[in-house]
Amino acid sequence: MTDTRIRRRAPGMSPEQRRDMIVKVALPLVAERGAAVTTAEVAKAAAIGEATIFRVFADKEELLNACVLQALNPEHVLEEIAAVPLDQPLAARLTEAAEALRAHLDRMGSVIGALHASGLRRGRPDPYQRGPEPGRRSEEASGGPAEGEDGGRDRAGALSRDASAARTVEAVADLFEPERESLRLPPERLAAIFLGMLFSRPRFPAGTAPAGLDELVDVFLNGAVR
Repeated sequence: MTDTRIRRRAPGMSPEQRRDMIVKVALPLVAERGAAVTTAEVAKAAAIGEATIFRVFADKEELLNACVLQALNPEHVLEEIAAVPLDQPLAARLTEAAEALRAHLDRMGSVIGALHASGLRRGRPDPYQRGPEPGRRSEEASGGPAEGEDGGRDRAGALSRDASAARTVEAVADLFEPERESLRLPPERLAAIFLGMLFSRPRFPAGTAPAGLDELVDVFLNGAVR
């Protein structure tokens, strides 16, 4: 009996989906090898032909630009913070959020650091210049629309620096909401203070381990006095 069923091919990726896939694969390679990574290596890791990369990126420099923008993009870490369960203790909520934020900064630093270590110098397009840490407001112009215009996004659709900082504070403030009635300060104020502590770089004496996230959260919530 003849099989009359029609085999349907899986729908192909749109150019935007393909760009996102290639950037996702390229990011760990860029973090490891910086600008020395080749498009052939990226294509092999993505299991695609090298020519496919150049269908969605004009050249390797545009691919590196996209990787840096993705490393700076706070959307992923904001989603992680929003997913923190609110039914666990506040200390656990803050520790989980702090871990996500630190991981985001580590990814950002590894990509930017690898690019500079491999010969990239300042004076490149703006995406190569590291922005402020999430939650820290920049006094410099963001280059994109002001907060409230297009949701605080720049021409590429990415969040502007101030909009990113504001959304990070808002996301962390939501973690305080279940305890709102017992808080000494509004959640937004506490979130800003907590982020300031998290992203500070205190100097510890030689041979002394830096403060862990659990220790930081404990001192933040309970203070230094017994």
